[in-house]
Amino acid sequence: MLFSDPDVLAIFTEYDQRHQSERERMQQLPPGAFGELRDEFLLPIGARVGGYLRSLVIAQQPARILELGTSYGYSTLFLADAARENGSKLVSVDVDAAKQDYARNMMQRAGLADHVEFRCGDALDIIAQDQGKWDFVLLDIWKNLYLPCFDAVYPKLAEEGILVSDNMIAPASAREAVRAYRGAVRGKPDLQTMLLPIGSGIEMSIRWTEGNPKL
Repeated sequence: MLFSDPDVLAIFTEYDQRHQSERERMQQLPPGAFGELRDEFLLPIGARVGGYLRSLVIAQQPARILELGTSYGYSTLFLADAARENGSKLVSVDVDAAKQDYARNMMQRAGLADHVEFRCGDALDIIAQDQGKWDFVLLDIWKNLYLPCFDAVYPKLAEEGILVSDNMIAPASAREAVRAYRGAVRGKPDLQTMLLPIGSGIEMSIRWTEGNPKL
């Protein structure tokens, strides 16, 4: 079972039912119509990736978690549930206020609202304004923003901090942006990184300095 809390599980079930309904709707769209309608869809990371991230956060016990790309709050649910488990704080960022309002309502109904701080605005501005370090970062926004967001968040990634980026394998339309992002990650000598073929593919990068006495 993904969630032991019945209130959290109920919200996940609601998300899952919405996603299944949207998948059927996508199949009925005429060619080329999705681009104009994409903001109407969840486009979730999926239960396998969500469950993996939840387990990873619980195991790592990060003090501060950053989610770049709230959208409708699907991945937020997994991260917030893990944050509650650890006593961590999750900051979730999105430029779309309506989507964040939807996500905020879902977190309230799940009983997780006290563990999430929603910040609405440009991701680069929000990253720049925050003076703290991030112990865990999920990057899941429009792919043309992956590289600038990485450049902004990398200096603020804590030692042993983890950066997870979604959609590294699919969709194919994002391949050019993904290649540029993965190249930048691999250019940092203090990042250990690997591609995991789960969901749409995630890149998991860990900040590790050789000789770190903690490791």
